[in-house]
Order: sequence, then C-alpha cells, then structure tokens
Amino acid sequence: MPNSASRTLGTPVEAGVRSPLTTSIRLKLRVPARLRNLELALVLLAIAINIAAISLVQLGAIGHLEFTAIGLDALLGVLIVALHVTLRVVAPDADPLILPIITLLNGLGIAMIYRLDLADKSYGWGSAGIRQILWTAIAVGIAIAVVIVVRNHRVLQRYRFVAMFVGIVLLLLPMLPIVGSAKNGARLWVDIGPFSFQPGELAKVALAIFFAGYLVTARDSLSMVGRRILGMRFPRARDLGPILVVFASSMLVLVFQHDLGVALLYFGLFLVMLYVATGRGSWVVLGLSMLVVGGAIASQVLSYVNGRFATWLNPFDPKIYDEQGGSYQLVQGLFGFANGGLLGTGLGRGRPDITPLANSDYIIAALGEELGLIGIFAILGLYLLFVSRGFRIAFAGQDDFGRLLGVGLSFAIALQVFVVVGGVTRVIPLTGLTTPFLAAGGSSLVANWIIAALLLRLSDTVRNQPRLIVEAAPDVGAGMVVR
Repeated sequence: MPNSASRTLGTPVEAGVRSPLTTSIRLKLRVPARLRNLELALVLLAIAINIAAISLVQLGAIGHLEFTAIGLDALLGVLIVALHVTLRVVAPDADPLILPIITLLNGLGIAMIYRLDLADKSYGWGSAGIRQILWTAIAVGIAIAVVIVVRNHRVLQRYRFVAMFVGIVLLLLPMLPIVGSAKNGARLWVDIGPFSFQPGELAKVALAIFFAGYLVTARDSLSMVGRRILGMRFPRARDLGPILVVFASSMLVLVFQHDLGVALLYFGLFLVMLYVATGRGSWVVLGLSMLVVGGAIASQVLSYVNGRFATWLNPFDPKIYDEQGGSYQLVQGLFGFANGGLLGTGLGRGRPDITPLANSDYIIAALGEELGLIGIFAILGLYLLFVSRGFRIAFAGQDDFGRLLGVGLSFAIALQVFVVVGGVTRVIPLTGLTTPFLAAGGSSLVANWIIAALLLRLSDTVRNQPRLIVEAAPDVGAGMVVR
C-alpha cells in the first residue's frame, strides 16, 4: 500500500498516477485557450448577425442589397477580431462574453441608424450610419490601446486625483464661451472645428476611477456611524461632506447644462459605489432622500425640469403635445412600440423615422418598432448579461480598488440603460442620455468601449491572481492544491 501521507501531498507514488498538483496546472494552462476560443466563436456569430441585419434593412427598405455598407461592416468585424487577437496575447484570461455582447449591440445600433438614413435618403460618407461605423472603428482602436497600455488595473489607483481633475475639466468644457455649444436645449457639446463631442461621456469613466480610488482610502471614516433613527444607524454629520459635494455638483450640472440624465448618472454612480465601499444602507436612504427633495425643488424652480415632468405625466394632453419641446417625441415613440407589437414589423419595414431623434435618444423605440417586444427583451437581456459579468468580475477580485472600479463601470452602463429605456417607455421622466453602444454618437461609443476594455483588463487580472484552494482528491484523501 502506498503511504497515505505521500498521497496527501500530491506526490505520484506509482506508475501512471498523476498528482492533483500536476493535473491542476494542466487544467490552468488549458483554461485561457478555451476562453479565447469561446470568445472567437461568439464574436464571429455576432459579426454574422450584424451583417445579416444590414442586409435585411436594405432588402426591407430599398428591395436590393448595396454592398458598400455591408463591406464597411465586414471591415469593422475584422478590426473587432484584431481586438480578440490582442486579448489572446496580452489578456488571455479576460472574460469571454463581454466582447461578443458589445459587438452585437454595436452592430444592431449601426443597422438601425443606417435604416433611418435610408428613410431620410441620406447616403454616402455624410450619413449617420457610415459615421457610426467610423466612430466604432476609432472606439475599437482606443479599446485595443487601453488593453495594451493598462497592464494592471491597480496602476489606475495612483492616478485617482489626475482622474478627478480630468473629470472636472471635461464637465466644465461645455460651459466655456468659445468651444461650448447648446443643442436641443442642453449645453453638453464642445465644438472644435468640424468635430463635435460630448465630454460628459468621457467624464463618467474618469469619475468612476476617482470615486473608486477615493473611497478605498476614505471608507473607514465614511463607515463610522452616528445616531440611530427609525432603527437605522446614520453616518455622522462630519462625514456627509463627500455626498453633499457630489450632490451639489450634480445639481449645478442640472442648473447650468440643463441635463437631468447626466446629473442623475453622476450622483447615482457615486451613491452606489459609496454603498458598496461601506456596506451601510443608510447612505442609500440619505442619497435617495436628497434626490427626491432636489428633484421636487427643481421641478418647481427650473422650467426645463418642470416641462419634463409635465410631458411625463400628461403626454396626450393636446396643449403639451403641440407645444415646442412638448410630448410629440414621446408619444411618437410610444406609437412606434405599439406598431411593432410582439414580433415587430421587420427590419426596414416600419416607420421609425417619424419619431424625432430616432437614431440617438429614441433608438430603443425605433428598434422596438421593427424588432418588436421580443427584440427589445433580447437587447435588454444582452445588457443584463453585460452588467452581470461586470459585477461578477468585480466581486471576484481581491483588491478593494478593483472591486469598486468594476462595480462603478458596470453600474454606469446599467443606470444609463435604465434611465434611457425608462424615459422612452414613460416609466420615469425623459432625460437626454443615449443608449450605450446603440445610439449614434462618437463620444458615447468611445467612452463605453473604454469601459469594456477596462472590464476586460480587470477580468484578466482577477483570473491571474494567485489563489490557494484546499480540495479533496478523489480516492486519495485530502490534498492541498495551489492554483
């Protein structure tokens, strides 16, 4: 009989017996290849669906295939495969589902924007669909650079104050008299020559990095409790400074930039990261109370917010429907959903172009009309899977900064989707945010692809971290295996 102690240590004691340690190492070496092979298969499937969507749009709208858009979409697929190859080299343990999900979402957005171009008889390089393909190519290139340059997410913690400064500058840029400009009543844009972008989209990435770095160092003081009120212990008055500063900043964005969605996004992002850092529900109660009080005051004082609430509560009122900036857009979007029904009218067969800004603010309504309720559920399922993978990556990490950063980046996407879809479907008042990866706009695409790249890098670092696992080897006894 072989010595049981030898078996416990995992040492081979007879010919043909492989030790648990050797087996675990072999399994560890095979995992990255399986992850990347799964990712490649899903990416190729997503690219095929995207090309098929473009083709169906052309057949439904104009009755024949036009290969310029199809070719550009295929070239974009080649660039996404290049990102996959980059992950094989520099991040072989990265999550295999994130890249296929955003590839499919981005492709569906391009197909719908291109479909709206056909309805408006907008062709060539000046059309929004072609610009969206070019912006996606730029965003994928930046994502590749992020994956290569950021070799370890912990490095970002050193630059948390730089991220804070960058975030503040990006928020203030639209307020400058020369480069800042207002569109559709909101001062969110910066015009530099022929280029126009929304710096607030990039600011959410910088602020997520700053919030994560700050809360790691300040969470001990923020976790201190004060008085008990209604059975819940609330923080001390001296510790309310950070949440008051972020709330005041969000209200300033609302007052001066006239953007309810951005204000809600920044404050909600900080509130959730604060709760994750401290684990105290009292912060959530305080934050939601501040949000309700601030919203009630803003709805009475600011005409912009008051109009949004009136449109939300009484969209079918003829007076509100016919006035400038009234509920016409909201009602047309609802009619589009109704026209789509359960299965949709089919790509290229509906009339989504009737709804104003259907390629940006209301792209969900356009997709709902032509893909139906089933298509919208599928899209929301993709978002849900993306966010759940981000949370899984965050909670699997062993360092606090990585956990907070993963939660913050994932929740930023989740909150943005909720605010946009909730506004379009009249669950909450309409805001000016865009649907991540779907809506037209280069700033949003670049920011969201950077978020995806950071989550990919974070997932690779999490899987590569050393872990000590104690497990029982079958028919051998208890053994300690290091993976």
